[in-house]
Amino acid sequence: MLEESKSQSPTMLPVPRTKEEAKQFYDRISRLYDYLTGAFEQKYAEMALDRLPLEEGQTVLEIGFGTGHCLKQIAERIGQASKAYGIDISPGMLEVTKERLDKAGLTNRVKLYCGDAVSLPYDGDAFDAVFMSFTLELFDTPEVPKVLCEIKKVLKSGGKLGLVSMSKENGGSIMLRLYEWAHMKWPKYIDCRPIYVEQSLKDAGYKIKSSEKIKLLGLPGEIIVASNAE
Repeated sequence: MLEESKSQSPTMLPVPRTKEEAKQFYDRISRLYDYLTGAFEQKYAEMALDRLPLEEGQTVLEIGFGTGHCLKQIAERIGQASKAYGIDISPGMLEVTKERLDKAGLTNRVKLYCGDAVSLPYDGDAFDAVFMSFTLELFDTPEVPKVLCEIKKVLKSGGKLGLVSMSKENGGSIMLRLYEWAHMKWPKYIDCRPIYVEQSLKDAGYKIKSSEKIKLLGLPGEIIVASNAE
């Protein structure tokens, strides 16, 4: 009963801004995003990507690719014979990522799509792995299980989901409570919030392969690799 109440807990805060507001916000900051959050996010995004067992020849999707740092690395790791895919809600982020991939000579090895992961535009059993970096916590509470269900549909049997996320699993520190207060006061600007990451994955039918606790400037986070099959 405790685990069930966690996954449905009202203390997992809502995201009180619309998708259109989110799209406009990330479009506006797309050229500045690396300067604003690079030191905070990139280190842990790369740590999470290193935990995801990628191999040459695999087909891999990144959800919420942002400015394309990790998507570029994914394309490099899976090799020339493979294709990486990325979906992001922001056209501005997509343009920044296109430029990054073009400079790296990877344009033909990555297919980008502008859209919402609540409804993924891919066939079932399409990907060996899916990666998310500080993205799952951007979805409103009722959408989190929907996104995880969509990912299960597009993952091959035994496929892996790797993610890094702010986490509410580790209790209620003062820093966490202050951050949640700021999220509710300025939701258009502080739009992500800590969520029950591991429990949400288990509720969606994933098997946890590895879990690592991290600290994000004093805020709790988790790096998790999960599988959609035993």
